[in-house]
Amino acid sequence: MSIITESSRTKEVLAKKYPSNEVMLDLKDLKKVYPTPKGDYVVLEDLNLQIRKEEFVTIIGHSGCGKTTMLSMIAGLNPISGGNISVLGKHIKGPGPDRGVIFQSPSLMPWMTSLQNVMLGVNQVFPSATKQQRTDVAKYYLQKVGLEDAFHKKASELSQGMQQRVGIARAFAIKPKVLLLDEPFGMLDSLTRGELQDILIEIWNKEKITAVMITHDVDEAIFLADRVVMMTSGPKAKIGDVLDINFERPRTRKSVLEHNDYYAYRKHLIDFLEH
Repeated sequence: MSIITESSRTKEVLAKKYPSNEVMLDLKDLKKVYPTPKGDYVVLEDLNLQIRKEEFVTIIGHSGCGKTTMLSMIAGLNPISGGNISVLGKHIKGPGPDRGVIFQSPSLMPWMTSLQNVMLGVNQVFPSATKQQRTDVAKYYLQKVGLEDAFHKKASELSQGMQQRVGIARAFAIKPKVLLLDEPFGMLDSLTRGELQDILIEIWNKEKITAVMITHDVDEAIFLADRVVMMTSGPKAKIGDVLDINFERPRTRKSVLEHNDYYAYRKHLIDFLEH
């Protein structure tokens, strides 16, 4: 295995150029500035990244480096200060059903049932479908995340892990082109976290949509990703390095842990974070 370890690589190398027909998500010269009484605070600057169709990319970096800011800009929830973000070549202008988001906290309507929470998005995205068709879509994804017995339970009655399952079902049910995940398992115990990683990757393998996920967990980053993107510390954060993960899919934890390259990947990521 060859892992590139040069500390300073050109923007062109970091922002690999793919043929436009392969690119799902394109971040070009992205910048985010927050005005403060003491002058502008530049969170992100000169950030370039292309993500291919059906690719799973994880993003790691120190707290405060702008990972969540970048993800919220891709989601259309945070205005872009400079540069642009494109999905299939079209510049985004705000939130849209082409981008599904799974947050660390699932943000469900607590008085609604699991089914009703998923139906909220499905009803908006598929208004021309019949009510039965929309219900079938919502139930299908709730079954995929293991909640077939909880269709009619209120969100407030569900454990944190079950609520996050509803969040995963809701995001996949709107059939987005890009799935954005902001540390979706960060608040869960390790056992639940492992279960939900497996569920996420199983549905992703079947749906074959582009996924971008923020994580603080190096092992999670390696297990899930085709590429791990490392961000430099802020302010003026940008892409610092990109690591290709050459494990075959579908993967099991056992096969990943036993792979000859696993510890070299892990060391590379930890070395980056410690510098």
